[in-house]
Order: sequence, then C-alpha cells, then structure tokens
Amino acid sequence: MPACGEGERVNCFVKALSNHVKGNIMTENKTKLTDESVTAFLNKIPETRLREDCFAILEMMESVSKTKPVMWGSSIIGFGSYHYVYESGREGDMLILGFSPRKQNITVYLKRGVDAVKDELSELGKYKTGKGCLYIKQFKEIQPVVFRKMLLKAYHSAKQE
Repeated sequence: MPACGEGERVNCFVKALSNHVKGNIMTENKTKLTDESVTAFLNKIPETRLREDCFAILEMMESVSKTKPVMWGSSIIGFGSYHYVYESGREGDMLILGFSPRKQNITVYLKRGVDAVKDELSELGKYKTGKGCLYIKQFKEIQPVVFRKMLLKAYHSAKQE
C-alpha cells in the first residue's frame, strides 16, 4: 500500500482507528488486534434485537471477506487487515471491514469509507453516514442484498490497493 500524504482527507474509519499524533510525539494505536472472543463479546449485548442484528452482520462480513472475525480493541469486530505508513513515519495495522455495536446504532467501518459504495447507498434503505462510517439503526431497515453487495465491493476494492 502506498504511503498516505498528511494532507489527504481522513475519514471516520482512519480517524477512529489510527494512531494519534500530539506534536512530535506519536502515541500508540489504541485500537489493536486482541485475542478476545467475538462470540463472547456479542453474547454480552443485553438487547436481543441488537445482538441478533450483530450476528447477522457478522455472518455476512465473514462470508464476504472469507476471513474469521477478530476483536480490535474492546468493541470493534474486524475482518482482514492492512498495514499503513504515513509520510510522518506513523504506521500501524488496521482492519479492512468491520462493525461495532453502539447504543444508538451499529457502526460499520469500511477501509475506503462510504465513498467507495456511494452508488449503492440509494438502494440500501434506512441509514446515516459520518465521515466514512455507515450507521445502521436496525438490520431490518436495510436491504440485505444491497448491504452484501456494498460489503463485497468495499472489501475487494480495499484488497486490491
């Protein structure tokens, strides 16, 4: 993967998951791969609907990526990874595709952000976007076929970089 320029647009995915620089001091990436159990994490979700939605997304992302899910930090489930290096020397590893259950919604992380799947968004159903993240309130409010198509497109385009 080529080095990223410091002036490039930083999407929610990279901002949320990358190293933080304070002055000339680089802090360690807070979102790291862990050996925590994904299933145990999801089974701790008290709300049945949210837990079931997360298992549906887990199954779909695993099928699309053909990789096993892993925990990144304490609350992000990821599939695949890549190594990045900035011109500043800051570097680390990041997931290619992932999601995190939150109180308000499920945050979906796509390496290249929602711009990579913008053509499919009009057919997705009910969602919100941030600076590169997709927010889903309930899985039943989106079109699963379109969501799967988006995940496939996002994952495979990221793997080709």
